[in-house]
Amino acid sequence: AYRAKARVSMSRFEPGSFVNYERLQSNVDVVRQRLNRPLTLSEKIVYGHLDDPHRQEIERGRTYLRLRPDRVAMQDATAQMAMLQFISSGLPKVAVPSTIHCDHLIEAQTGGVQDLAKAKEVNCEVYDFLSSAGAKYGVGFWKPGSGIIHQIILENYAYPGVMLIGTDSHTPNGGGLGSICIGVGGADAVDVMAGIAWELKCPKVIGVKLTGALSGWTSPKDVILKVAGILTVKGGTGAIVEYHGPGVDSISCTGMATICNMGAEIGATTSVFPYNHRMKTYLEKTGREQIAAQADEFSHLLVPDDGCEYDQLIELNLDELKPHINGPFTPDLAHPVSEIGAVAEKNGWPLEVKVGLIGSCTNSSYEDMGRAASVAKQALDKGLTCKAQFTVTPGSEQIRATIERDGYSKILGDVGGVVLANACGPCIGQWDRQDVKKGEKNTIVTSFNRNFTARNDANPATHAFVTSPEIVTAMAIAGTLNFNPETDYLTAANGEKFQLDAPYGDELPAKDFDPGQDTYQHPPPDGSSLRVHVSPESDRLQLLEPFDKWSGGDLEDLKVLIKANGVSWVVVGDDNYGEGSSREHAALEPRHLGGRAIIVKSFARIHETNLKKQGVLPLTFSDPSDYDRIRPDDHISIRGLKTFAPGKPLTAAVKHSDGSEETVKLNHSFNQTQIEWFQAGSALNRMKALQ
Repeated sequence: AYRAKARVSMSRFEPGSFVNYERLQSNVDVVRQRLNRPLTLSEKIVYGHLDDPHRQEIERGRTYLRLRPDRVAMQDATAQMAMLQFISSGLPKVAVPSTIHCDHLIEAQTGGVQDLAKAKEVNCEVYDFLSSAGAKYGVGFWKPGSGIIHQIILENYAYPGVMLIGTDSHTPNGGGLGSICIGVGGADAVDVMAGIAWELKCPKVIGVKLTGALSGWTSPKDVILKVAGILTVKGGTGAIVEYHGPGVDSISCTGMATICNMGAEIGATTSVFPYNHRMKTYLEKTGREQIAAQADEFSHLLVPDDGCEYDQLIELNLDELKPHINGPFTPDLAHPVSEIGAVAEKNGWPLEVKVGLIGSCTNSSYEDMGRAASVAKQALDKGLTCKAQFTVTPGSEQIRATIERDGYSKILGDVGGVVLANACGPCIGQWDRQDVKKGEKNTIVTSFNRNFTARNDANPATHAFVTSPEIVTAMAIAGTLNFNPETDYLTAANGEKFQLDAPYGDELPAKDFDPGQDTYQHPPPDGSSLRVHVSPESDRLQLLEPFDKWSGGDLEDLKVLIKANGVSWVVVGDDNYGEGSSREHAALEPRHLGGRAIIVKSFARIHETNLKKQGVLPLTFSDPSDYDRIRPDDHISIRGLKTFAPGKPLTAAVKHSDGSEETVKLNHSFNQTQIEWFQAGSALNRMKALQ
């Protein structure tokens, strides 16, 4: 049974938002009757948001679903293009609750206060644009210094059963609170903000059954580090990873968020956990008691059905799981911490840890900071400080204020840590690193999610490893990769040997959270008379002009990977093209420079959609070995566009410089709506044509 009006005010920031379990229940009932089988949790939430549950064709991995997400969130790097596109749509106001979060443009240099002040000065025109656009079009604006988008969402907007899309690949963080949160490009966000049904290829579902319980040095981060080692960086592509089983209850809500966050590194559409008492406690502690009560009442909707089937099942015994550290240069190269020293020596990786970095959207919860501080306190009590440099990135202003009040910041500072701004910082490469020269081989250890070559500091010789905050802290104190805190000893200031006890941190603060400074700007009820700030002299922002429509013919004589002078060209690439980014610039810039098609072995999901939205053809080799037949000086014509249709392959006519020619069969995943985007020149052009 459920109430006829299951609607609850979301937060003090958006009194008009509500939890609508009524719609979710109704849609799930329709779909369950049609499919006549038990549903996974992710299916309940995804299918519960169908635009037309009665007629929607549903087949995992094949059909495109038309969905109605509950809200949109945008970080400031991607929000610029998203808001420029929304402005171009001509619509007066967003159709769903939406927010902008200023977290990506703050460079870590000396410390939080100074770095934030400089960022406000350097990025003034961007912040003015986003603030004014938000006010005009009804979008909430979280100012610089408020925190990282995913932590803010967890603290305020995620809740069990919600569907949220965000213009950042780590949006799945919200799955730790039982939400389906999916990373997208800005054009997808524009669709949802415009009130248009959003398309998603029906995801497969990978089940991860957890048994046993976390204990000792093993942390939630180790779950996803282990899973990444199993599935690799593309093993989750096209799928939602759904955690379940008795082991779930040993993981905190923010720990579940950590696991879901880093699911982006295995290519997963998103990840999710079932509703439990940990989520209820977190909701209550963050001022959402009414939502927790409603989630209790509708808990049958927020867990998988008994007997539901997964496309793939992984089983993990948390009793046997050991602390892990992944890297370098890829987040799926998994090692037990007990083995990393020997592996590093064998491979010639630098053993000395130059910098340890904790925090980021992946691991900056109150519990994370408490566990790291418990390790640091043990070292301080023995007269030790960090041998490596050590930085601390709070995930939000609320976390910063609370760990400062409760003494964690002082402990982390006393051991040698520098507290950075509440922002992404070094995790995304916003780090003015000065301790090594570019090209100098070195090792850093982080609690971040990604460690691709040069990601953190623009130095391709930096060997970056990802692990839990407590392992980072221990290694920063020891100064070496060759340190296993479960078995190895440190030397105290007085010369005695000692071992670190297993870390401990309270899941949530005993005194409630300290919200810190108020950094939220709510949009006015009517912003129609307001002006959006875009300087005509700006070299960072400009209003958009529409792309040319499709000419009506085939794309002839495209050069391979070459720009300039109005020449049309094509990119030829390998597997998982576009991996690791939701940023549309990777699709917009090629389009502006004459790029018409990208031909690869396989695509990362978000980038493939971004290309379609901008009128570029994302195509895959029907036979992956045809990749080897393409030469750098070839010219390629894309044939079959006059009869372009879903499921019908296209052909590449390849002309070699020696005069020889051959043809290559190309597959695509376009549906009819997406073909209309291509024909119109872009999804935005098509949207405007339909108004």
